[in-house]
Amino acid sequence: MADTRSEEKPDFARGIPSGDLPEGAMVEGTLGADKVLLLRRDGAVRAIGARCTHLGAPLAKGIVAGGEVRCPWHHARFSLETGEAVGAPAFDPLPCYRAEERDGRITVTGRREAAARPPGRSPGKVVVIGGGAGGHACAEWLARAGHGAAVTLVSDDPDPPYDRTFCSKQYLSGKAKREATLLAPEGFYQGEGPRLLRDRAVSLDLGAEEVVTAGGERLPYDALVIATGAAPLRPDVPGFDRPAVHTLRSLADADALIAAAGTARKVAVVGASFIGLEVAAAMVARERSVTVVAPDAVPLAKVLGEAVGRFVQGVHEEKGVAFRLGREVTGFDGEALTLDDGSRIAADLVVLGTGVAPRTDLAEAAGLTLADEDEGGGIAVDGNLAASAPGIYAVGDVAAYPDPRSGRRLRVEHWVHAQRQGQHVARALLGATAPFAETPFFWSGHYGTSLRYVGHAASAEDARIEGDVGKGDFAVTYREDGRDAALATCKRDQRSLEVEAAWDREGAAAG
Repeated sequence: MADTRSEEKPDFARGIPSGDLPEGAMVEGTLGADKVLLLRRDGAVRAIGARCTHLGAPLAKGIVAGGEVRCPWHHARFSLETGEAVGAPAFDPLPCYRAEERDGRITVTGRREAAARPPGRSPGKVVVIGGGAGGHACAEWLARAGHGAAVTLVSDDPDPPYDRTFCSKQYLSGKAKREATLLAPEGFYQGEGPRLLRDRAVSLDLGAEEVVTAGGERLPYDALVIATGAAPLRPDVPGFDRPAVHTLRSLADADALIAAAGTARKVAVVGASFIGLEVAAAMVARERSVTVVAPDAVPLAKVLGEAVGRFVQGVHEEKGVAFRLGREVTGFDGEALTLDDGSRIAADLVVLGTGVAPRTDLAEAAGLTLADEDEGGGIAVDGNLAASAPGIYAVGDVAAYPDPRSGRRLRVEHWVHAQRQGQHVARALLGATAPFAETPFFWSGHYGTSLRYVGHAASAEDARIEGDVGKGDFAVTYREDGRDAALATCKRDQRSLEVEAAWDREGAAAG
């Protein structure tokens, strides 16, 4: 239950009647300038910060499960007891407050210090290859536990770790500044924090347990975390090697796209993928003419089904995006794309949203076991995300792990899932033994419409629709092998959270 009916929030210094906070309720109010969330669980009253430390979502619209409050927007999780951000994409803790219930009234009297988390065992020397979602999340968790100085993060990206989702959303559209993409405050990768080595790992010496870099360093490790991610695919099409043809994976890629959009008038997006459509929305925000070309009959139908795919297509068409579906690109001459029916689409900027491939070259050269192509490729890991050689782990887009709910090996290309895998490995290095059992989750923004997806389904053919897809208020359940495998929602955030929490419990029990 959330108090969202009025802009007038109660002043918790003055207090509220106990009856206004029944069992299971959440009420947002204020304490001076602070936004505070009051909750009653198992009879006890708690008070914590009311806004998610990731992007400021109102936690009163989320849920509480397993002693944690879950954010309605991007599913970050916080401990009710300590305020700690225990599940990405948030890293900073919520403030905690003293709440008192006396004579039928609840008041908040000030901030309280949360109990510190035990540091766990020493992880030894940890080398992380890759500064993306999983790599940074692993390093951050170890630093949070007091072991930052034991970590070296090797990244061939010229920028310090940043939120890659901003590259196709807020930053690309002009709604956020470049510095807003950074995942850690300035100085995090200095002093007693992890060491950020801007270099490229070129080989793994498994016998010596060392990582060799292009700059000539040999980095010894007790634990190695491979978080090399994935690289965008560039189809072998004449003209796709021209400077006007871009892919989008890194912050530098987003910089180049923004610069190119400054002089471009007509933008063609090749591929109706999530990234492709988010780029289309960002280019519309920059007042560019956009055409999306894809071989699919309906955008995103393979993942979301035809009904939701047509809904998303309609959202874009209402903003002026043109679609050429069921068509392949056969060439680009610098002025126009040529399609397989002989037609031409004028374009002075082309963006490829044609998929990615896991970066497994280091692992393959070192002899680590890879997953089969029908499992999505990537580095094969066990339930604790450990690879086939001692002391080596893989997380994120490059990792193919056993999913406890389906019993299948999955390789999932989701930002938050990669972060949570990085956090899981960090906990394992500190002594935790539970297998990885988190439910995959991603979100996708299209103008003012946000989609949330939990779980994983290889096909959208067996779908059960609740609500009205055409009106953008729905929940679609995708089934596989007689079980609910995934859920896509729009304007039903609590439902998404509740299903995710239930599947987390199911996965943990199965693992």
